[in-house]
Amino acid sequence: IDAGSTDACGIATTTIDKSTFTCADVGPNTITLTVTDVNGNVSTCTTVVTVEDNVAPVANCAAPFTIQLDATGNASITVGDIDAGSTDACGIATTTIDKSTFTCADVGPNTITLTVTDVNGNVSTCTTVVTVEDNVAPVANCAAPFTIQLDATGNASITVGDIDAGSTDACGIATTTIDKSTFTCADVGPNTITLTVTDVNGNVSTCTTVVTVEDNVAPIANCAAPFT
Repeated sequence: IDAGSTDACGIATTTIDKSTFTCADVGPNTITLTVTDVNGNVSTCTTVVTVEDNVAPVANCAAPFTIQLDATGNASITVGDIDAGSTDACGIATTTIDKSTFTCADVGPNTITLTVTDVNGNVSTCTTVVTVEDNVAPVANCAAPFTIQLDATGNASITVGDIDAGSTDACGIATTTIDKSTFTCADVGPNTITLTVTDVNGNVSTCTTVVTVEDNVAPIANCAAPFT
């Protein structure tokens, strides 16, 4: 502060009214220099010391973790799930994350960025990985039991569409299969049919219904020609 104070008889003391600063002093501070000569005469002058905080906060992210989609295909996280104790000497103003909601489109690893801003505008970031999993099985819906007829050759068939009565999955169905689609005379009577539904993330669900096979085709009676 003292830029060369002088006195013809000599200076006894030079003092300043403030020499230490904290976060509370960020900005301009008027400092008074008091000069006392050897005969007790006093003079003062002032200058301005501007205190700046250019130290970025310390952003601490949580270790990578996994979340599960719910039955609707959604999941969410909060800043508190990602912030593992970020700090700043002068205080933190805001902590934000760049993604907080997840859908089926996010299944797998997702890099999440935490942004920490202190009270003086300094910014720091860190990242972690949130892995989204879909472990919810699809809903397999089977048709009510029904009856089919063998044809004249002793055969009948059904399709997946005959058994699947509107199976659903929030993330989408990959495949629907049935364990039996063709029938012969050996199958006359009730047959339990299993529908297997697999979603796009490999989860599987099944349901069953009964297909009753009937043979209502009369035999063909062939008589020999008249004979003696």
